[in-house]
Amino acid sequence: MSIGIIGAGALGSNLARAFAKMGISAVASNSRGPESLADLLEELGPTIKAGTTEEAARADIVFIAIRWVDLKKVLGGLPAWNGRIVVDCTNPVEWIEPDSPDANDPSNPLAVYGIKPADLGGRYSSSVVRDLVPGARFVKAFNHLDVSVLPEPEVSGGKRVLFYSGDEADAKATVRSLIEKAGFFAVDLGALDVGGPLASLPFGPLAGVSFVKV
Repeated sequence: MSIGIIGAGALGSNLARAFAKMGISAVASNSRGPESLADLLEELGPTIKAGTTEEAARADIVFIAIRWVDLKKVLGGLPAWNGRIVVDCTNPVEWIEPDSPDANDPSNPLAVYGIKPADLGGRYSSSVVRDLVPGARFVKAFNHLDVSVLPEPEVSGGKRVLFYSGDEADAKATVRSLIEKAGFFAVDLGALDVGGPLASLPFGPLAGVSFVKV
C-alpha cells in the first residue's frame, strides 16, 4: 500500500522521519518541488522518495501535513480522491507576523507562541478539511503531539500514545495498523465528530497531551 505526504515542513518532515526510521516507504512533497527535498532525502535514506504534490496525492494513503492557510489552495487543485484514505494531520492555527496587531492581542493566549486560532465559523477543524477532500475515506491522526517527538515513538520504556478518529471502520483499521507499524500505541477516539474536537490543537482537551503506554 503506497503512502504520500503532502507537506514537508516541520510536521511533514518529521512524519517522514518517523516512517523512514521504521522502514516504511513514502513519497514526500511540498510546494517548492521535489528538488528542494534533496537534503531531507539524503538524511532519511532510500525508503522516502520525493515527488510532486499530485504524485503524493495519488497514493493509497495520503497524509495532509500543510499549513492551515494553505489547505484550500493545495487541496482544491487535486484530482478526485476516489475512495483513497486521507489522514488529516493539520491543526487550525495561523502564524502571526511579529509586527502585526495580533502579536499583542490580549484576548489570544497563544500570541506568545506566535500563533492564533483560525476562524472556523463554529465548526471543528476536521469537518472543514473533510469537505476539501470529497470522495476520500477520512481519518484524523498524527496532529496532537509535538511534531519533534514523532520520530521517537518509544520513550521511557514504553510507546507514545497516538490518537486517531474517523467514521469508516476499514479506513481506521488501516491507519491504526500504520500507526502501530511506526512504533506508536494507537488509541481510537471514535467517530470524527467526537475524536476530532478532542485532539485538535489549540484547545482540544487532548491536544498536546503526551501519554506513554508502558
